[in-house]
Amino acid sequence: METEIKRISTKDIITYLTEKFPECFSVKGPVKPLKIGIFQDLAEKLNEDETVSKTRLRQALRHYTSSWRYLKAIKVGVFRVDIDGKDAAEIDEEQANYASKTLKESQEKFSNNSKSNKKPQEIGEGKSLKVNGSKGTEGSKRDATKFKSVKSAKPSKRKEVKKDLPPLKPVESATIQIGSKVKVQLGNTPMNATITEIAGKDISVQLDSGMTIKTQIKNIYS
Repeated sequence: METEIKRISTKDIITYLTEKFPECFSVKGPVKPLKIGIFQDLAEKLNEDETVSKTRLRQALRHYTSSWRYLKAIKVGVFRVDIDGKDAAEIDEEQANYASKTLKESQEKFSNNSKSNKKPQEIGEGKSLKVNGSKGTEGSKRDATKFKSVKSAKPSKRKEVKKDLPPLKPVESATIQIGSKVKVQLGNTPMNATITEIAGKDISVQLDSGMTIKTQIKNIYS
């Protein structure tokens, strides 16, 4: 009897999900937004499939729903789909705005990382000008001074206007259950979410953008 190979990499799992649920997932071309709570549906469908663990499945979903291709598909009026590709719920303005904000932040982070990895061009290295038979460095000094002034220039930061948000009410542990609609504190902004899994102190929730994260009860509010 042949032993099935455990799917470990995120890429392999996403490819497998595309083959298993072609009306829901895709590797290339248009992306369909996934229904809130789809992790639970997938976990039940793949319960007997020993090649995919819940942990790896959750990681693959997180990777899939945080990709630029997926975030661009989250638009007002577009319907989320279930594992069979059937319409589940319509995306509202709040969900679309959150996806757009996440996409913009991700692209800016990528752009900044790309710039920081570029080595500044060495100026005047190994080059000199001969003036009346002697080596002159005046030109290279001007270039170096110009380079330093450009490097030291920093874009001015815009002042963010803080909005007064209503106080959040801590959720009681006795009321925590799968499918509950809650708010999750991420940084300074509370996000709407749905509880998808409870494992001791760890609670998995799916944000309205479709992204799945793991957190604890102290970060969850009603």
